[in-house]
Amino acid sequence: MTSQPRSAAGVRHGFDHRDIDRHCIDPRGIDPRGIDRRGIDRELITRWYADCARDLPWRGAGATAWGVLVSEFMLQQTPVTRVLPVYESWLRRWPAPAALAAEPPGEAVRAWGRLGYPRRALRLHAAATAVVDRHGGRVPADSADLRALPGVGEYTAAAVAAFAYGRRTVVLDTNVRRVLGRVLRSEALPATTAPTTAERAAAEALVPLDPEAAAAWSVALMELGALVCTARSPRCGSCPVASSCEWLAAGRPAGESPRRRTQAFAGTDRQVRGLLLAVLRTTAGAVPRSRLTEVWSDRAQRERALLALVADGLVEQVDDDAFALPGTSA
Repeated sequence: MTSQPRSAAGVRHGFDHRDIDRHCIDPRGIDPRGIDRRGIDRELITRWYADCARDLPWRGAGATAWGVLVSEFMLQQTPVTRVLPVYESWLRRWPAPAALAAEPPGEAVRAWGRLGYPRRALRLHAAATAVVDRHGGRVPADSADLRALPGVGEYTAAAVAAFAYGRRTVVLDTNVRRVLGRVLRSEALPATTAPTTAERAAAEALVPLDPEAAAAWSVALMELGALVCTARSPRCGSCPVASSCEWLAAGRPAGESPRRRTQAFAGTDRQVRGLLLAVLRTTAGAVPRSRLTEVWSDRAQRERALLALVADGLVEQVDDDAFALPGTSA
């Protein structure tokens, strides 16, 4: 396995935007009249990444393909600051796919803690099991083999192939789409939830032919979108390619992103599911139904949430009056 191209030695796990302003780029205001529309400069962005990227454990030279895969599962819709402690404890307990696959899936749900979307834990356990069964315990490098793993889609497969193995792939997440859309097409935000054929073609054309350079380019674009070219508060004065950004030249016109329905949490079945899972995570073995009744007074809603957890495979019913995380009742 090649070493990780995402190393950023000397940068803290934590992040302070003032560090970018002070040390990484001259934060003087950009006059749109001076923008020359040269397209996107790969060298400027990769140099910015070398100076300013966060030092994250899945990016270091010692990171394994398994560590990269775990990070990609955990980072789905979850901020880095929440992922870091769970990731580090996870890798200490399960440093390789075989270690996780040897334990029941309920232990993965338990260790997932409060990261949210706990079905990801089940999928990660299933992926670890598939890696052991199909690939001798080694995370595959081929994108097609990666996509065949449970819970791995096109983006995750491309990311693991690039960042763990230095393969030339098109890594197209929301951050990358936003940066390319603004710099090249003056699009404030991606107009669709999934990348279009035109977006993929444009991104592919920018990926360097050299595999190692391609991986470095992909992670640099992602980091620029995460730290500077953000969705709500872009820091254009700290952007290494502000002088060639079409969106900035146009005066940063507002755009419309795909509408996402904002869901309430308090009082919902989601909240009840979380409360029930919290009891099961902190208890070894089976939990009597009477214990679960303490977390929510509305019996109908509580039972509905409990049955949904069973249906999702996050909980198993041991008998009429006891429940446990899957595989942990003995």
